[in-house]
Amino acid sequence: MASRTTVEVYTVRNRRQNYREEPRPQQPSRFTLATIKAAPAPRPENPPAPFGDLSRVGITELCDLCMDTLPNRSKAVAEKRRAGVRVLFGHLVALPGETWQERWEASDFNGEDATPINVLARPGRRLDSYNLLAALKMAFGLRIIQPSLPGFRANKFNDYAEPFRVMQRDPQLDEFFKTADSQAQLAAVHQHRAKFDLACALTTQGIALEHLTPAALLHYALENRRLGLTHGAKSNTSRVAALGTWEVLHRMGHFPPDVPPTMRTFIYGGQLTVEGLVDRYNIKNAGVRQLLIDYLARRRSDTDYITIEGLARNLASVFWATIERINPEQKDLALSQEVYDQWRAEIQYRTRDRTKLRKDTASVLLAVRGLYIDLHSWAIGEPERWAQWVVPCPIQPRDLKGFGKRRREVVRQMADRTRVRQPLLPVLVQHVEARHGHLVSLLEAATPVPMGASFVHQGRRYSRTDSTQDRRLARIHGEPPIRVIDHGTGETIHLTMAEDSAFWEWAVIEVLRHSGIRIEELCELTHLSIRQYQRPNGEVIALLVVAPSKSERERVIPMSAELFHAIAQIVRRQTPHGQAIPLVTRYDGHERTWSEPMPFLLQRQHGAVRGVLAQGTIQGMLKRTCEEIGKTNKAFAATKFTPHDFRRLFATEIVNGGLPIHIGAALLGHLNLQTTQGYVAVFAEDLVKHYQEFLDHRRSLRPEGEYGDVTPKEWAEFEEHFDKRKVELGNCARPYGSPCQHEHACIRCPMLQVNPKMLPRLAEIEKDLILRRKKAEEEQWLGEIEGIDLTLTFVRSKQAEAARLTRRAPVDLGLPRPRPSQN
Repeated sequence: MASRTTVEVYTVRNRRQNYREEPRPQQPSRFTLATIKAAPAPRPENPPAPFGDLSRVGITELCDLCMDTLPNRSKAVAEKRRAGVRVLFGHLVALPGETWQERWEASDFNGEDATPINVLARPGRRLDSYNLLAALKMAFGLRIIQPSLPGFRANKFNDYAEPFRVMQRDPQLDEFFKTADSQAQLAAVHQHRAKFDLACALTTQGIALEHLTPAALLHYALENRRLGLTHGAKSNTSRVAALGTWEVLHRMGHFPPDVPPTMRTFIYGGQLTVEGLVDRYNIKNAGVRQLLIDYLARRRSDTDYITIEGLARNLASVFWATIERINPEQKDLALSQEVYDQWRAEIQYRTRDRTKLRKDTASVLLAVRGLYIDLHSWAIGEPERWAQWVVPCPIQPRDLKGFGKRRREVVRQMADRTRVRQPLLPVLVQHVEARHGHLVSLLEAATPVPMGASFVHQGRRYSRTDSTQDRRLARIHGEPPIRVIDHGTGETIHLTMAEDSAFWEWAVIEVLRHSGIRIEELCELTHLSIRQYQRPNGEVIALLVVAPSKSERERVIPMSAELFHAIAQIVRRQTPHGQAIPLVTRYDGHERTWSEPMPFLLQRQHGAVRGVLAQGTIQGMLKRTCEEIGKTNKAFAATKFTPHDFRRLFATEIVNGGLPIHIGAALLGHLNLQTTQGYVAVFAEDLVKHYQEFLDHRRSLRPEGEYGDVTPKEWAEFEEHFDKRKVELGNCARPYGSPCQHEHACIRCPMLQVNPKMLPRLAEIEKDLILRRKKAEEEQWLGEIEGIDLTLTFVRSKQAEAARLTRRAPVDLGLPRPRPSQN
């Protein structure tokens, strides 16, 4: 059972420091966070009874109530309900017990393996099943019977929430239904599911809405998951019920403000204490256990939670728990050579799977050696606390021999990985862009088509689905999600879902490859991350502010046109009809903390909950895309892209393009130039030679101790370079510090990036070239003809590239502005 005694929050700027902070005091309220542990609601002194106590009433009286409970129903419907009451209660009356509740509990309809009530129907009579369900619905709604959760869910009600509301005569319940209907972010099906979950929770716990606590609703959700009763549990056992119910209750003020707005805060496990991290591994030696707790408690002051968790695993599990298995009598850290050798042999294999070798034993050895060395140094200042544990370290420097070689091998493998993926990147980008464009146009074509009708799009015939579920959703909940059938393949495509998924695949890849940010930094981007900067010459540059996630340093990335376009498309998608980006909380799976509500860019509505894309979701998107391309492109058959691959490709591109490596390190957020060099995969030996000459020249001009800092003069030269790259037709993309290699023959230069506004000028140039070629043909100037043909090829290529850019609609970014001061 998941529980949390405190809920810590963080902002994007202090995510890594949260583990070191003391818990913030909470304001007292009716439902304090300390008491929100999953538990059913206690039975109230006055249980709800909208029609009085009916626990012992006779069957005849119950039949008389059939018309009064739902007065707007016809007499025929009431008569069917009476028929069901006679069968249901006629069966229960023969069971032991004095009340209907006792008889129900004695039946087969209430246990964890509950039998559905329609077993009482006569074979082949579907009307009997309908009558029985109507009677059971009335029995639950009138509070004659309080079923268990399995007993309730064993029966399939077409509509339970609305009749339950009518029978309760509860103003608070009426307000909940109105609030749920007003939640525009929830699809109609999820509004209906939120109402059903609330009605089911109140019915199975025998309470009214005023007695429903967060703990009781949490208990209901976890019981649904435990029993596999959550909607969609067959395909995903981690699904949780009542997420939409919780948010609606929070919005209507039923839960106090200090209760988190989402139930997932209590579903996901939070940070463990240092004692909890160590005690997961059942260390028997009390002295060593306390030593590890004290050691980790001191180390946690200068590191983050995920590092402490890994260190606890290496020291408590891989190191000492293994030592205790080898030598249960070991009392201190002084290991004999025999015990140490056995331990070294043991850690070569994974703890949970002894058939697999551990990939990185060096990290374990470094962690253990660090423990011994830290105890040596700390004992000098605090001998009374640490001196008793000081012994010679069994791990000798020779045991770590080859560590540097292994690190260089990892760098070599990463560089080779980058070289393999660089030529595949354009294929990946083209695929996701074409796929999203196709789905957008198909969705636009299918939206006005009636259900069941067929239509033609881009030469292929499709038809809107017209299933029973589609008609039911259209009748009860309005316009259903758009699904179409491809007549060529017979495949059914859920267009609404497919277009949303395709957009986020495209957006994620575009932002990653044009910014080089880490995946955790991508997930943390908010609307506040978009800034603008005005240069001295008046030019306004869009900036992307990346929050500190690993290096504890905030950095700023000037956005290229492609990156700005991707960010603008995300903002436009999040702000339909001029709405503000919703404030949502984000769960950090590494730090195991929740953020404060913020306008995250990578958020989307997923079922009843609006949340931020998780790192695992992004990795799954990339994996599926590569597998899809691999069906037609053999190069992708055994090659996959990860989010970090785009970071390495970005680093390689900017450094190989001539950007000074210290500026590249600043863009990537690296504190050490060696780290940036490890990210760069160089392709051309000529480029390597000239780049090293450039670095050597720079180092000869500046003292070594000052190298790495960007001076104002250098930055001015850097900005001036981009000013000089502006030419008549657009922009020259030659690398920084390099002269024009094509004698300013811009039309033929592959570095020329044509501004779409210059398409008319390109048309004039093409027309002039055609006239010149005609004249050359008349005069038989064969050399001139060959040169003109080559130039025409470049002109038409530039025209096609510029025309492609014009198809991207301009996007109003909607930059956040300061609120007007309120006097």
